[in-house]
Amino acid sequence: MTHAEKRKGTGFSFGTQVRKSPFTDAALKWGAKGFSVYNHMYIPRDFGDPVQNFWNLVNEAILCDVAVERQVEITGPDAARFTQLLCPRDLSTCAVGQCKYVLLTDQNGGVINDPILLRLAENHFWLSIADSDVILWAKGVATHAGLDVEICEPDVSPLQLQGPKSRDILRAAFGDAPADLKYYRFMEYDWNGVPLIISRTGWSSELGYEIFLRDGRAGSELWQHLMGVGEPLGLHPGHTSSIRRIEGAMLSYHADMDLSVNPLELGMERLLDLDGAFQFIGKEALLLERDRGPRRLSVGLEIGGAPWSGSNTARWPVVRDGREVGYVTSAIHSPRLNKNIALALVETDCAALAQAASVETEFGPRLATVVPKPFFDPKKSLATR
Repeated sequence: MTHAEKRKGTGFSFGTQVRKSPFTDAALKWGAKGFSVYNHMYIPRDFGDPVQNFWNLVNEAILCDVAVERQVEITGPDAARFTQLLCPRDLSTCAVGQCKYVLLTDQNGGVINDPILLRLAENHFWLSIADSDVILWAKGVATHAGLDVEICEPDVSPLQLQGPKSRDILRAAFGDAPADLKYYRFMEYDWNGVPLIISRTGWSSELGYEIFLRDGRAGSELWQHLMGVGEPLGLHPGHTSSIRRIEGAMLSYHADMDLSVNPLELGMERLLDLDGAFQFIGKEALLLERDRGPRRLSVGLEIGGAPWSGSNTARWPVVRDGREVGYVTSAIHSPRLNKNIALALVETDCAALAQAASVETEFGPRLATVVPKPFFDPKKSLATR
């Protein structure tokens, strides 16, 4: 943003120590009212009423600037072996053109990140990361791995097009082939000389796509093209919805997991191939954790009392029989369910369904009950349709 724009009273002051995305200027023009920082980059987090943003997502479609999902690119003759070293999930069957949700673990089994992996070629991978410095970890591992790889952050910036009308909007913008992608598949696409990758992925638990721009100079042009085509079809500028992602029990790095949490505590056994022949960082620690059993588990909670506005800004203690047994990681009021819902980490013997506890919220103590998660559409039928 120029100094002249600041003087017009926008209220935004962007510094050079935090990067703007290629879509920042377009997002401002389309009504962005607030930003936060994620992966050392500004991300729009406010286009007005977050409840309306939720309804726009679940009833129509939203376009989100998620360029903060930086790509860690791994190439070279040993790229496949090296990427497997980082990931507990077996990647041997991952085809070129396929995506996988993976975890990265450290030597203690703690979660470093939970990216989407894209395989662009036999030895060409992207890790589309959440908010942590994965590139530094990967470069450090590569220094001592004895494998021939190159690691960089390419000029790649994704947008998310999410919601039940996203397929029709994508078809109008780019034709049939991208719109017909199967779940967790992607394709390369040439948009008037601008290289894109379009994937059937997203962080919404709704039908959706991600559009990876491979030339940051075209950011405003791409945003405007999608909004120009999509607005008559129901597209709204928006931001990732905390309401919808908690309904879908989608975990957020730093909120619901970090280095102190391991995949078994999160109930993510499906992303671990502990009995596989391959080695990965953290395997020994996770085998020990499996043998002894996790001491805490991630659960869903319904919290009683009046609805609140917004999400929790601190970890709320979970108390049972006068003793703290865990904490709430993410909490929100769902207007669709008309319930206060939350994700929490609690001691294993307090994780059974229907168990009762008290949550020490900023509004005072509230009664809570352990319930199944996800809270809505448990079979993910909306995202996979």
